[in-house]
Amino acid sequence: MLSRHSQIRTTAPIATGAYTDQEQLMQLRKLAGRLHISPPARALAQLAGPLRSNFRGRGIEFEEVRKYTAGDDVRNIDWRVTARTGEVFTKQFREERERPVLVLVDQRSNMFFGSRHTLKSVQAAHTASLLAWATIAAGDRLGGLVLGDQEHHEVRPRRSRHAVMELLRLINHFNHQLGVTPGRAPKPVALAQALLSMRRIARPGSLILLISDFADWDEECERQLRLSARHAEINAIQVTDPLEQHLPGRGRMAVSDGESRKLLDASDAVTRQQYEEDYRHQQETLRNCLARSGVPLLPIQTSESALDVLSRYYRGGKR
Repeated sequence: MLSRHSQIRTTAPIATGAYTDQEQLMQLRKLAGRLHISPPARALAQLAGPLRSNFRGRGIEFEEVRKYTAGDDVRNIDWRVTARTGEVFTKQFREERERPVLVLVDQRSNMFFGSRHTLKSVQAAHTASLLAWATIAAGDRLGGLVLGDQEHHEVRPRRSRHAVMELLRLINHFNHQLGVTPGRAPKPVALAQALLSMRRIARPGSLILLISDFADWDEECERQLRLSARHAEINAIQVTDPLEQHLPGRGRMAVSDGESRKLLDASDAVTRQQYEEDYRHQQETLRNCLARSGVPLLPIQTSESALDVLSRYYRGGKR
């Protein structure tokens, strides 16, 4: 006889529409059981590059000191206690049973774009929802940060369904602010600022999941990433749209950055070639920056099922 959970059809839906539906984000809980974010699958580890591994696993906390015995790691000797007592003491640690998982979700205007099925902002929301539900199902603590054009809100890590609900509520709120700001809006909050805030709330041993298109990646972003990577495991999930990589081969297109508008001749071979070269250069720069900190870059397009893509890198199964 089939169990209740085995009767749930775990198809891999593709996100659709221009805006998120909070109820849909909640329903993704039924599918998140296919994901297992720790330990990393080999496919994800390979994305980090050959320089060094950044997968640290769970954090450890100091528990007590005791007398040194043969075979103890000399690196854990407590020299202060040893000097005070005249006997060699070593520190004891215990592994944290729960690992904080922090999800940064970009919901700025640069994400309000898409040519297939949905927009990058919606795809990012679905990706974050799946990973959030998978985190709670694994018994880890969930927290995060949702980044909007003019502000960001943090969710402090806790092992509770309410943490997921709070994160999804914030994502839905920021998502529905996109495209409705009247007049000329102030300069959006930079990704580097969000990375700084994330670094401040991330404890050693945390897993940080960055979900963005990384459109404004710069040297300050790399600096903040490098500092975080010293104490945490970081995965970068880049949401892109096929139209960002290749222009259609015919016709004129009206393009806009939300402030200005101009026509782009997509039928011109030189224009298409330059467009594609600019995108490849941007991607290469981003990959190199992440590789220097041992951070894997996982791509998801708006034309794909987020669940299918994530399943390749965050494998299902038991601990």
